[in-house]
Amino acid sequence: MKALTQDRYGAADAMEFRDVDMPEPSEGQVRVRVVAAGMDRGAWHFMTGEPYLMRVLGFGFRAPSVAVPGTNFAGVVEAVGPGVDTFKPGDEVYGATRGTFAEYAVASVEKIAPKPAQLTFEQAAVLPYPSFVALQALRDIGHVQPGQRVLIVGASGAVGTVAVQLAVAFGATVTGVCSAKHAELVRSLGAGEVLDYSRDDFCDGSQRFDLIVDIGGRTPVGRLRRALTPAGTLVMLGGEGDRWVGGIQRQLWASVLSVFVSQKLVAFVVKENAKELLFVNELVAAGKVAPVVGPSFPLCDGAEAIASFETGRASGRVVIVP
Repeated sequence: MKALTQDRYGAADAMEFRDVDMPEPSEGQVRVRVVAAGMDRGAWHFMTGEPYLMRVLGFGFRAPSVAVPGTNFAGVVEAVGPGVDTFKPGDEVYGATRGTFAEYAVASVEKIAPKPAQLTFEQAAVLPYPSFVALQALRDIGHVQPGQRVLIVGASGAVGTVAVQLAVAFGATVTGVCSAKHAELVRSLGAGEVLDYSRDDFCDGSQRFDLIVDIGGRTPVGRLRRALTPAGTLVMLGGEGDRWVGGIQRQLWASVLSVFVSQKLVAFVVKENAKELLFVNELVAAGKVAPVVGPSFPLCDGAEAIASFETGRASGRVVIVP
């Protein structure tokens, strides 16, 4: 089968389009013919090996442990492994696994779900990872409630666009922070107010929020606390920061500080599971969540797709189509 591969860390410059062995599903797995694969920040971190701490933690010291990049997909089940009775060949599914920038991939049944009938394969392919992150941040960690004021920092990104829609679906009043060029997009997703991060100081204390979801940001914890109510919650996502440890210093400081203040300051590790996708399927069917899709690139031009993602010139989520 054809796949995009890499034998060293890097992004577009490290990719090679070539033939690789067909993957075989093991127990609890299915093999899927990939119809579309979504490009996201998580996949980029695996490709580049940044922050470098990832390499020490077992993702491959000198090169990625999985040679085929990609983490999100939508496709059609072609074969099932031993013990699988929840899916059969021909089923349309979507979810998360490693190695999705290929014609075929194997995935655990615990991390996939039926593809929503309302979505195209391209739309479904960009939804899994952002849904895991946004749903867990808002519902499980942030315990968002109807009527609360929620601030989403990074509202126009892959996770942010889903987080805005989920917060609105949960009955919150949402303020989004993004660049001016994406303001209308974020407003169209249900945000009642949109702030331009290059112009508006959203941490000046003039507004207080019950919940702040900071997605891959760099704003100091002390400044974010100024925008929280005395009993508010800050949920910090993403590993953006320096090349060595990413944003872990900021997250560790938040965890330590949380012990001494009335506000709840939390960072967490996302869990990939099918139950989250099934819940999102209900929201999609109800018209409350819709992915924001950008340009599609054929698999043979996968390096160009990655370059488009890196430069940020694409509007919407980048999709790779085998």
